[in-house]
Amino acid sequence: MGSTVLDANPSTLREHPPSSYSIKFENIAELDDGKYESSLFAAGGYNWRLVIYPKGNAKDEGSGFISMYVEIDSTNLLSSPLTGVFAYLVFFVYNKKTDKYFTIKVCFPFSIHSLLVFFTHRQFMHDVIDSELKRFNAFRTGDQCEFGVDVLVAPSLTKWEVVSFNQKILDPKFSWSLKKFKELKEELYNSDKFLVGGRQWFLKVHPKGVKARDNSLSIYVYLSESETLNAEEKIYTRVHLRVLDPFGSIHQAGQCNFWRTNTNKNQGYGWPTFASLDKVREKYLDNEGSLNIEIEFAVVSSTKYSPVN
Repeated sequence: MGSTVLDANPSTLREHPPSSYSIKFENIAELDDGKYESSLFAAGGYNWRLVIYPKGNAKDEGSGFISMYVEIDSTNLLSSPLTGVFAYLVFFVYNKKTDKYFTIKVCFPFSIHSLLVFFTHRQFMHDVIDSELKRFNAFRTGDQCEFGVDVLVAPSLTKWEVVSFNQKILDPKFSWSLKKFKELKEELYNSDKFLVGGRQWFLKVHPKGVKARDNSLSIYVYLSESETLNAEEKIYTRVHLRVLDPFGSIHQAGQCNFWRTNTNKNQGYGWPTFASLDKVREKYLDNEGSLNIEIEFAVVSSTKYSPVN
């Protein structure tokens, strides 16, 4: 037998009867061998049997107590066998004095490797100090008594997702040259689309800025409209953007982290004021007047989902 895992406050009284199985005995004093096995009952996709020792199972250190077990019959599974089962058990004994059920809760993980596996609370009344209860009188009405159990089995895992934050990206950089930057007339320019991290992206540049009109260069990165996400899917991305110094290594740089979701599919991420236009014109145009932009993807997440049934 495996070890049981009890709740922090396992024993309670409750009015509601057991829902998985109940045994009512009449003339229980005539049970000479001290053990009773119920018929099989179904719960959580398996067949079970409730085993009662009204005077305790002496072979399992239960003398003087009520010993109760739940037995799983793996020869009569109602569904395909699993490699493991986690069951939440509630054992019941009816208490005539309170007209309620005394219960003990047990959480029990196990693997199906044998034909019969027992869940147990061998000394069901161990925490009850009153000697009258220990003698079992409080749980008898004449020579009648009732035992029961609730068996709740956690279903096997069928819904899952695995999120990977990929830092080893093949070809993580994209470069874009805006020719004759000072002569650009349009409010907005889009780069060619490029593939990074298994997704297509593109850049948007506002040569005259978005917020600081005619004062700042604005740059944003977008996921291509051809990329479709599931309703709950999201992509985490960390990028480094640089406006390259054509005559040295003092690049204008920035970092941006963002989650791309299905609800913000038309949203770009980046910098409304990446650099002042005066600084761009003075330091970052090459001999041909071109502005050279480089974006590097440091992280692009990907998610695998469980199959859709």
